[in-house]
Amino acid sequence: MTSANSQSMKPATVAKKLGLYLPATPQEFQDSVITREEFAQLQSDPPEWLAELRRTGPHPRPVVAQKLNISISGLARGGVEEALTTAQISELLQSPPQWLVTERATHAAVRAEAQRVKEEAAKKAAKK
Repeated sequence: MTSANSQSMKPATVAKKLGLYLPATPQEFQDSVITREEFAQLQSDPPEWLAELRRTGPHPRPVVAQKLNISISGLARGGVEEALTTAQISELLQSPPQWLVTERATHAAVRAEAQRVKEEAAKKAAKK
């Protein structure tokens, strides 16, 4: 049992923090309230279902976007609205459709520009 003083989180919050697609988690997890201690335990010593879910998916959109090296908006522009498995992500990476090639280039350009702006700001701050 949990103590009255321990903080707890909803399953959706824990799933987001762990990078999990909530509907793919066991029903017991979805119906429970997780304490900070239980959350730390899930991170440090994940049960088999968690390790398998991380390995094979389905993965939530932020994780899919990260694995494809594009933005979440890029996923939406590409028409990907559902969670994808690791196999589906690998398939997309092996033979990328045109939208993925375009989104990866766009994402790389945005990241390069952000890095350039950051470096300029650092140079200005160093001069002061």
